[in-house]
Amino acid sequence: MTPEFSMCVYCGSRPGEQPQFAAAATAVGHWIGQRGGQLVYGGGRTGLMGTVAEATRAAGGRVIGIIPKALVDRELANTLCDELHIVDTMHERKAMMGERADAFVALPGGIGTFEELFEIWTWRQLGYHDKPVGILNVEGYYDGLLGFLAHSVRAGFMGEWQMDLMHTLSEPEALLNWLLDHRGGQGQSGLLAKNV
Repeated sequence: MTPEFSMCVYCGSRPGEQPQFAAAATAVGHWIGQRGGQLVYGGGRTGLMGTVAEATRAAGGRVIGIIPKALVDRELANTLCDELHIVDTMHERKAMMGERADAFVALPGGIGTFEELFEIWTWRQLGYHDKPVGILNVEGYYDGLLGFLAHSVRAGFMGEWQMDLMHTLSEPEALLNWLLDHRGGQGQSGLLAKNV
């Protein structure tokens, strides 16, 4: 059965210190699965990554994990994925995640999550895709980052139109519904994979 949509989730390979982080990851996974969707994520089974994957599976959704060889042991690759792709590099991982998803959402996470979020946001700015990008701001986790981004706009290094390319909400269902409603397309064909 073909999934209704594919949602790429960027999130931490650690659980974080607040139980609300795992609760949000569970809510995201349940939402994907209950709506006949497919999770595209980094392929690990630890932290929020494992939580969102397990919640998606438990709710009847498909799970596509994409993980580089170097992280297979460190992030304990999730062998329960419907598809587990082991790739050579982080560039391949992110390109495949971008190609397989209809929309992107960042949950709380660390430097890897930030890097993935900023790259997919940059790709959208450059026209490599026109798929929606969102931040789930659980318990104000991203408040500091959003404040810095607003500072960048005021300082003249970014424009409001760039900020408008990313949607931020604190409630999982509201954000996911928005992302699903604003699905676009590939943008400039082939550029997503070629410009990583």
